[in-house]
Amino acid sequence: MPTLASPPRRAATRPKAPVEVRRRSSSSSTDSSSSSSSSSSSHNHRQTPLPVRQLLLLALLSLAEQTALNSISPYLPSMVSSMPGVPPGQIGLYVGVLASAFALAQLSTNLLWGWASDLVGRKPVLLAGTASLAACFAAFGLCRRYWHVVVVHVAMGLLNGNAACVPTVLGEVTDRSNQAKAFTYLPVIYSLGGITGPALGGLVVGRVFGPEHPYLAPNLLASAVLAVSVVVLAICFRETLDQTGVGPWKPLWVRRLTSWLRPSLNRNSWSSRWPQGHADHRRPLLSPPSPTSSAGDDDEARRCHVDDDDEARQNHDDDQARQNHVDDDELDKSASGSPKRVWRDVFNRTTITLLATYLVFQLSNISFNSLYPIFASAPPPTGRQLGPGNIGVSLSLAGLATILFQAFLYRPLQAGVGNLGTYRFALLGIAVSMVLMPWVGYLDDDPPLGIATGRVWLYLELGLVLVLKNICAVGGLSSVMLLITNSAPSHASLGTLNGVAQTLSALGRSFGPFVSGGLFTMSINVRPKGEALAWSAFGGLALVGWVGAVFIRGAGLESEDSEDSHDDYEQTDHRRGSA
Repeated sequence: MPTLASPPRRAATRPKAPVEVRRRSSSSSTDSSSSSSSSSSSHNHRQTPLPVRQLLLLALLSLAEQTALNSISPYLPSMVSSMPGVPPGQIGLYVGVLASAFALAQLSTNLLWGWASDLVGRKPVLLAGTASLAACFAAFGLCRRYWHVVVVHVAMGLLNGNAACVPTVLGEVTDRSNQAKAFTYLPVIYSLGGITGPALGGLVVGRVFGPEHPYLAPNLLASAVLAVSVVVLAICFRETLDQTGVGPWKPLWVRRLTSWLRPSLNRNSWSSRWPQGHADHRRPLLSPPSPTSSAGDDDEARRCHVDDDDEARQNHDDDQARQNHVDDDELDKSASGSPKRVWRDVFNRTTITLLATYLVFQLSNISFNSLYPIFASAPPPTGRQLGPGNIGVSLSLAGLATILFQAFLYRPLQAGVGNLGTYRFALLGIAVSMVLMPWVGYLDDDPPLGIATGRVWLYLELGLVLVLKNICAVGGLSSVMLLITNSAPSHASLGTLNGVAQTLSALGRSFGPFVSGGLFTMSINVRPKGEALAWSAFGGLALVGWVGAVFIRGAGLESEDSEDSHDDYEQTDHRRGSA
């Protein structure tokens, strides 16, 4: 049996490769000279190409999932109101309970699915979660009692691990040189799902199977879309586990034990059976290759590697050259740190403020999403008495406007004000949209100045508010994901920080629908403008989040490609001014 030997702390002939990805140390303060050097090196570095194939497959999966999940909202209030035992005056509360049940169930299994993806691989978790979601949607269309709907919603949350796995895969296939571009595409896919989902749910409901199963058709279509994505991912997706090579802190005895067990575990794991990425996961953690022994090491890796994928072997040498050269002393210090040290590094002033505002952002966003179908379908004077088709079309059109914003306006905005500035604008915009919503007109209102009809003005006002909210939600989500990733004091603490962020997000999504639905139910008996109670409460909360975002320190939180774009914009403006 070969003897385990610790890798040398520093190779004597380390190649002087350019640093492609900047990494901040645990210390939050640097002198001006190091900042200047880092800025100049980041501007001159070569951006890592995006893995187009993997991103397209993630986009397909996310589009299928968002289409299915968004297809429920247009008809859910009508579905709940048609079930026996549901009081007509408490539809908002019952709908809010459903949304909260889904989010709470997802919260309870997020960590479990994340652990499972570390054990068996990302691909099996993505496939299992999507297939389970497809089965749940098929059952959802057959529900005849309210408790049936609750059970299916809970099952959707429990069995779907994509919420924890998709951001992990996205982080594994990108680095800081290209992450802003990649993280921009994901909300675009969510916006596409915001178009296809409501249109599917609102326009197909009640048109195929008649009054006996009016909600079966949209759910069968959603299930079919998810099933197609499962087949495509099973054939084409490449496993990304072990590409990063940096994990969370582990005790010394655990590291020693896993160093002995990892070869046998990998041979028997599910992840070893999928096509692997281009990273040699048997190499010591981020240790750079030695030029004098690279050929021998490559030969040994080829003899021992259990994956027979030809493409991975062809790109083995290139990937070794592209590895990030991280200071070995700092790696040893991070690896030998204690859990208390890791948590202390994670929870500094910047991350605490950022996480608190992220909780407010998610709470306000999900509350808006839950309130709008209830408000739009409720009878006057509290609601606007729109049908599922009208609700679905309004959401789809707002989603289309959001895609145009994301495609043409978001990047210039981000380059101009940065991720933090965009995030602040997003929180303020959500607050404004929630305050404006209860003041839209009614279907039978007299049109202003006699132009058009009350119905046209209602749709126009709803569209403007929905577009404002959607572009703020999508732009804010893109920016805050990058801010959270870049606020991690080290790569080893990134997983911990993302885990805390996802937990807070799930908490917001768990309590937001229940509280907002309860407030709307209370507002039914309030006169006048009782509907403003729930909208104004969460609008004020979003405003508090904006105030908190103003106090976030932005030093070091911007992505390299965002900073380069900002520099390009400044240089362009300077040339125009000179001309």
